[in-house]
Amino acid sequence: MEQSSIGRIELHGFNNLTKSLSFNMYDICYTKTREEREAYIEYIDDQYNADRLTEILNHVADIIGAHVLNISKQDYVPQGASVTFLISEGPVVEVPTDTREETPGPLPTSVVSQLDKSHITVHTYPEYHPYEGISTFRADIDVSTCGEISPLKALNYLIYSFDTDIMTIDYRVRGFTRDKHGKKLFIDHEINSIQNYIPDDVKKLYQMIDVNVYQEHIFHTKCKLKNFDLNNYLFGYKKDVLSKEEQQVITEKLRTEMDEIFYGKNIN
Repeated sequence: MEQSSIGRIELHGFNNLTKSLSFNMYDICYTKTREEREAYIEYIDDQYNADRLTEILNHVADIIGAHVLNISKQDYVPQGASVTFLISEGPVVEVPTDTREETPGPLPTSVVSQLDKSHITVHTYPEYHPYEGISTFRADIDVSTCGEISPLKALNYLIYSFDTDIMTIDYRVRGFTRDKHGKKLFIDHEINSIQNYIPDDVKKLYQMIDVNVYQEHIFHTKCKLKNFDLNNYLFGYKKDVLSKEEQQVITEKLRTEMDEIFYGKNIN
């Protein structure tokens, strides 16, 4: 289903549409022993601690043209971290010409637009299976904006910032704004798929499924890496130290874990 073309719109006042992007990513690892598991969790907590997450969100704020009002951040014990930005309208220099187009957004550069009453949050969830040797790192990032630019323009950078085996991406436009004649507008930009905001070289790496409700301006895309290399899922060693039987068992466990996350159900 294709959307009708939306040209440049002259609004009655400020753009009151709320555009929300939820980016959910998973990194999966096989950790055979308690020592491996603890080392993996420690590695994740170091790589994605509150300070590093704050740096990532600062770049997101730059991309969507936000002025940061307040930052709240916390590293948790025993693991995990959270960061929340309250953001408002940034300094308006020029609205990017591709703001309304379905194209991937930039990596960190100076991009500015109007924005108000919005927020950016990230929460991390390192966890592990009680006895199957699987450890999983999950991060949830939410970007909610009011204004002309879509938070989808931050998606390319978010994918770039995390080592991701599986991604689940949701986008929704809520509320309405008015044009200069008072007519309600429930969306102000064209969108057929979140995939159009992901670079082609990234899309080639993933199996991707869309579930969209166009009438409600709700868009959902989930992605799973196509190629599987066991070496990428072992922490601190390579598969050569394992027997062929061990490699087969571990591969099956990892693939099952990935499929369960991707399809959202347990596989017996």
